[in-house]
Amino acid sequence: MIVGDRLGDNAQVETLVDALDFPVERKYVRVVDPWVKGKPRVRPSLHHIDRSVSDALEPPWPDLVITVGRRLSMVALWIREQSAGRTRLVLVGKPSGAHDPFSLIVTSSEVQIAPADNVLRIGLPLLRVDEAKVAEAAEAWRDRLADLPRPLIGLLVGGPTNPFVFNRQVRDGLLQTAREVVTRDGGTPYVTTSPRTPPKVVDALRAGLPPEARFFEWRRGAPDNPYHALLGLADGFVVTGDSISMLVEVAKLGKPLGIFPLPYGPLHKLDRVRREGAHWLYEPDSGDGKDGLRRAIRKTGGALGILPRTRDFSALHRLLVDRGLAVTAGEPLRPPSGSVPDDLPAVAARIRALLEDATASGVRLPPDQAHGPASGGNER
Repeated sequence: MIVGDRLGDNAQVETLVDALDFPVERKYVRVVDPWVKGKPRVRPSLHHIDRSVSDALEPPWPDLVITVGRRLSMVALWIREQSAGRTRLVLVGKPSGAHDPFSLIVTSSEVQIAPADNVLRIGLPLLRVDEAKVAEAAEAWRDRLADLPRPLIGLLVGGPTNPFVFNRQVRDGLLQTAREVVTRDGGTPYVTTSPRTPPKVVDALRAGLPPEARFFEWRRGAPDNPYHALLGLADGFVVTGDSISMLVEVAKLGKPLGIFPLPYGPLHKLDRVRREGAHWLYEPDSGDGKDGLRRAIRKTGGALGILPRTRDFSALHRLLVDRGLAVTAGEPLRPPSGSVPDDLPAVAARIRALLEDATASGVRLPPDQAHGPASGGNER
């Protein structure tokens, strides 16, 4: 597997690899400026990688590579090229280039992509909660939080992510949410920011929160970060809608969850039409009389190479609400009434099938891994 510096992306790959029970070699690569935030053109290449601080990439080339994201997928494509096309690629998330080089693309509900034989759509991202870490943090913080008036509500704040902005409306809304926890519920809001939270939002929260609130400004390596303790001890959460990882973690813990809605940027109307249009276009057939139209548009758009690929965060929000796992912030928080979808076994099964097919196609595997559904190469 290939991982980088984005911990949320890494977590999905590592969750999947752990479910496979295969011998795995982990390859770390570091992306150089300006491509940490910039978007390189997707092609088989290592030009965007600092090879001096990355793990070596050298033969023998693996039978399978699992990775995530635009920048790491370029490394996977480069490995496939070095292996003369023998290496099979599994990509978690939205591809930024062509579908065809990937044997399997695993996309969760927020990713809008055309259906294809090599696309496996799942409900929630392949994220897991480190329950041992949560339990350890909860025990360490239990006494520190014991005297706070209940309910204790974690207010988890992310940051701008296309198409969302964090403007005055967001700042005022977050402060109002915190005040309601105190005045309406008689409880304690515990507000935490993230690496992406804009300084103006941090400053507004620090200055405007009610005195009953608790506030933590995220700092790299801070020893007093309450995040995991809150996951274990808080009575409920309100999470800004940009942060898929925090939404999924709270949902998987079975905690009451409110999704804080965020405004769109200046071109929000056009952008929203594009994202919601893609969501409609890629819906599975439902017998509603529009299936034929959708298939015809997809066929024509695919032939012309103009089918949209995007992320629609609202699709994930709807999934959580429709399954009874969340409410929209402002509604009373309540315990979840539905179950969290578990698509990991289905994804693992598809990857095992890829390796079985590799064996049947004559791809050479090491003797100790050449039999059974869990067979594989020397590096994933």
